[in-house]
Amino acid sequence: MTRPEDDPNGVGRAPRIPGPRQAADDHADLSGAVGRAEPGAVEAPPLALPHLVLKSLLGAWALSACSPEETQAVEDHLTECAPCADEALRLRDAVALLHEDRDLDLDPMLRSRVLENCLGRRPARIPVPDWAVSYDAETARLDALLRDIGDSEWHAPVRLKWFEGEQQVTRRTTVAGVIGHLLTVDGLVARALGLDDPLGALARTAGAAPAERTEAFWKDGHYPQTRKIRVPWREQSHTLVRTVSFAGRGVADLTVPYGDFALPLQDALLDRAFECWLHADDIATAVDYPYAPPSGAHLHGMIDLAARLLPAALADRRRAGLASPPRHLVAAGSPGRSLHLEIEGSGGGHWYIALDSPAALGTAERSVAQVAMDGVEFCQLVAGHISPQEAAAGQDGDREAVRDVLYAAASLSRL
Repeated sequence: MTRPEDDPNGVGRAPRIPGPRQAADDHADLSGAVGRAEPGAVEAPPLALPHLVLKSLLGAWALSACSPEETQAVEDHLTECAPCADEALRLRDAVALLHEDRDLDLDPMLRSRVLENCLGRRPARIPVPDWAVSYDAETARLDALLRDIGDSEWHAPVRLKWFEGEQQVTRRTTVAGVIGHLLTVDGLVARALGLDDPLGALARTAGAAPAERTEAFWKDGHYPQTRKIRVPWREQSHTLVRTVSFAGRGVADLTVPYGDFALPLQDALLDRAFECWLHADDIATAVDYPYAPPSGAHLHGMIDLAARLLPAALADRRRAGLASPPRHLVAAGSPGRSLHLEIEGSGGGHWYIALDSPAALGTAERSVAQVAMDGVEFCQLVAGHISPQEAAAGQDGDREAVRDVLYAAASLSRL
């Protein structure tokens, strides 16, 4: 084999690697000892070590822990053995990371470059307000269902149910008709935000109540009662979420009129999430599609909204002569009689419903009755899908109060 010193052009040999730095130790100045003989001294012959031994010395060589003779033998070997030379380079780079004077902190501009690259690939997502998250989630779940069903299933019959007075009423439509209904009632929220009303010019004569708007929409026939209705409904739901996300905190208290009542925007979107889920369940039943209830957190918010609306609903039934009169006159904000509503299962909790005045404060101390129900079943009652007589409620205490609250819960339903 040709020795490197006999090959002046360096052809066919591995590149020579500069030696590692000298080891720092407690001996006298040995920095120049390697490669320098004392005057008159006889130079020692180089060590003749086998390949495996030289390979085992690479780690010590990288750490400058070899004797001068071993260092010379290793370096001579590296000029002849390419695999060992590659390994020596890796070991030397690894040792370099151990130097105390090396800054291991990341480049301060790295984060900026990564973010710039990410934002260039996908636009930044504006955070959705907490009170709009359930609407965003339920519209997305319904959209996933609608994408899965076939064209013919959009004409499948759907029977909508709600409660009026003392009895349940129904209305027959199709899957496309249900989405048109959601589009139309969501349009009330759109109008409150200054967005386009899906009814267009028809809105001037249709009225402001959800049922009136829906009937006008179904009769007008402007939108096709096919799967094409999905596009304007989904675009409107996206626009609503995007608008409230950009609007800031103050928009949460904006009033959304529903004809004979009104809700603040944050409650209106929670109401729309509730109706979206219940009508998605109607559609899923019609097309034999599995559909789960909302997540526990979203279900809890929907139940909480219904519980907050119950005192006013009970007062409305009293004015109509459909509920027993209050037992006591209670000043606004004062504690009066209450009913303990215990909701079990996912999204459950405890609520105390004021019985004598919608402005009164329901408290545990003045509780005269208790109702225990499953969360999903309570929502089915509030939606008018089951009647108060069908509700499997655990009841205790004042039976008249229990009956009034169950019927008031059913009266919250509407088309």
